[in-house]
Amino acid sequence: MKLIAIVRLTSSRGLARACQELVDAGLPAVEVTLTTPGALDVVSRFGLGVGSVRTVSDVQKAQEAGASFIVTPMVRPEVLAAASVPVVCGALTPTEIDLAWSSGASYVKLFPASAFGPRYVREILAPMPEIPLIPTGGITPELVPDYAAVGAAGVGVGSALVNQSLVDDQNWAELRRRARTFLDAWPASTP
Repeated sequence: MKLIAIVRLTSSRGLARACQELVDAGLPAVEVTLTTPGALDVVSRFGLGVGSVRTVSDVQKAQEAGASFIVTPMVRPEVLAAASVPVVCGALTPTEIDLAWSSGASYVKLFPASAFGPRYVREILAPMPEIPLIPTGGITPELVPDYAAVGAAGVGVGSALVNQSLVDDQNWAELRRRARTFLDAWPASTP
């Protein structure tokens, strides 16, 4: 999960095509948020991840739709316990990060990463190096190498990769270009 593409749109128009373009571009993980109209229909077609999962009911719906992984914006142990697929659990503070990991998260989504930056990741990983952190929120291609250098397991990328205006304009070439830019930004020498 070096790169999770986060699809959060206000309309289902173009959603399936955007997801297809991201998959075809070679993105290793694509998440469609539950706040996106038609999210579960697209997930069932492509076997994608489901984001913005906040309740046990959300977990059940995501798994019934065929979610390959689940992403939460915060720590709720009961949500982690209900999941039978990998969970990328959102957290920010050291206590939340440790709780997410000890409750069974496969990865911990450091959210919002834009509030603190790469230095925060380095400082969190100093006492907890075993926790695979995925900074999310405000990630640009220029920041990707910085997060890789401090030990992030990957990054979550949203509007800098795919957004409503890009989809409304059906600018698939630009979406593919952005996807390649983000994929190329992760240093090849980083595990």
